[in-house]
Amino acid sequence: MSSTIAPAPERLGDFTVTPRTLLIALLACGIGALGALVADALLKLIGLITNLAFYQRFATTLVAPGADHHSPLLVLLLPVLGGLIVGLMARYGSELIRGHGMPEAIDAILRRGSKVQPRVAFLKPLSAAITIGTGGPFGAEGPIIMTGGACGSLLAQFLKLTADERKTLLVAGAASGMAATFNAPFASILLAVELLLFEWRPRSYLPVAAAVCVATVLRMTLLGSGPIFPVPVAAPLLTPGEYLLCAVAGLSGGLLAWLATGLVYFSEDTFKKLPIHWMWWPALGGLVIGAGGLIEPRALGVGYDVIQTFLAGQASVALILGILIVKTLIWSLSLGSGTSGGVLAPVFMIGAALGASLAHVFPHVAPGFWALVCLAAVVGGVMRSPLTGVIFALELTHDWSAILPLTISASSAYALSVLVLRRSVLTEKVARKGFHLTREYSIDPLEVLLVREVMQRDFISFRLGTALSEAAAGFAAPHRKLRDALNRQRIYPVLDEDGMLRGIVTRRDMLDAALSGGTAPIESIMLREPVVCYPDMTLREAANLLAERRVTRVVVVERQTPRKVIGLLTVVQILEGRLRDLEEERVQERVLDVRRILSFGGGRLRVRS
Repeated sequence: MSSTIAPAPERLGDFTVTPRTLLIALLACGIGALGALVADALLKLIGLITNLAFYQRFATTLVAPGADHHSPLLVLLLPVLGGLIVGLMARYGSELIRGHGMPEAIDAILRRGSKVQPRVAFLKPLSAAITIGTGGPFGAEGPIIMTGGACGSLLAQFLKLTADERKTLLVAGAASGMAATFNAPFASILLAVELLLFEWRPRSYLPVAAAVCVATVLRMTLLGSGPIFPVPVAAPLLTPGEYLLCAVAGLSGGLLAWLATGLVYFSEDTFKKLPIHWMWWPALGGLVIGAGGLIEPRALGVGYDVIQTFLAGQASVALILGILIVKTLIWSLSLGSGTSGGVLAPVFMIGAALGASLAHVFPHVAPGFWALVCLAAVVGGVMRSPLTGVIFALELTHDWSAILPLTISASSAYALSVLVLRRSVLTEKVARKGFHLTREYSIDPLEVLLVREVMQRDFISFRLGTALSEAAAGFAAPHRKLRDALNRQRIYPVLDEDGMLRGIVTRRDMLDAALSGGTAPIESIMLREPVVCYPDMTLREAANLLAERRVTRVVVVERQTPRKVIGLLTVVQILEGRLRDLEEERVQERVLDVRRILSFGGGRLRVRS
């Protein structure tokens, strides 16, 4: 009798990986190079539109809209014009260009099999460049993530790949674009793991890492290799009190993250109540941006120059308050309008402004130190990715001595954020479409237990040649133990004279045949090629087998002797792994107490003088 499952490996390993991973990694290298080119092109396009709109000159240098004085009418109306153009592009081009990029990438991964429309790869960067170039207070990283992901997805769609492999290449494109934008390879990989991959496996990590490394190397040629925001002085060794203040700064960043996230979705809910088509919403968001630009012009645009000012410790009180209030409001309120732009650069700026304000209250450590601490905190709170927040801050500044203060602040902000917010600004949009996602990663309990630990070892079987009437008679036997055992069991192995498996019969088929007066032997209704599993398979492998074969019960046979039955496995027994996991999570018990520790032998503690 041939087995109906592919042979599982004799010995289980830490990871499941095949040589095909190398092929995907090779494809990812090309996507990484493309991601770097996309990032460079988008930054230049943003610079071109900004120069044309605000300075009436042809140049691709990234420049701040508020660096010089402009006509108030220009500042007010340019964002409205940009929002109007983006609204038209979204309605008549693709609605997927609305938003800040990462929720759209998550949605493509989780709901659409990692398939991105070709037009998105063109319209998303163009719409983002128009939004930011006309004064939008957004970052380029979200659109670059979506555009890089679209490029990876498009390449994957031309090839014969699985949905998981398409996801890997989509994330490889997204992460490579991020790495090329910020010269932050490690943070980009962490972002992919914490937010986009929804797994930690070699088959996805290795291609993403390869793409990011290629993109970063190419970025050195295109945009340089130095830190985006170099800091003048490295963080010195802090006192215990200053480390405690890092936690306070982190909690402050968590509160700001909570406020900003709430404003984004308050704005989105408000726009949905308007009696006009959503195409016009970005223009209204542009009006909010223009009004904010009249109050604080430096709140417009990407704002890399302002972030550098904060991290250098050179910001005035007026600039700090202007960015902290105006930037937070115009970014969150306009983002809810559905315009196109990223969240990271605004979060960097808002976090740095918070830290610069705290620097006037907290003890002086180093120029821009508290701005850096709060930058990591707000990233950790808004994105709920504390490791990404820490590494981003370090790679942006190359101030590696600040790793402990940043870890304290980002973790504190993350703790507050997960306690007071159910979703982040990146996942709420996906959840509002009716899709639940979790970002908690843990070992599947079904991966820990093996079939032999939960299988049913006591079972009833029949011999070849047994008459159906005789087999069915057991269900009405006077022996209660036999009758109950027969009724509990749903499948019965049929064995030959040597005790080896020849097939199985189900209780329903056997009773139907017997009640109809059948006198034929049991093999007449026997399934001759049953699904079997092995005792050294994990419960996850067994669950996958049952799902693939659409059965709820299987026979367990020895691997060395595939026809020797040693047990039965049912869905209920597979769920035993889940039950054990729930017990470990919920059952509270005291393992040790003082009396048990001090008790020896008869329970008395003897002290020898």
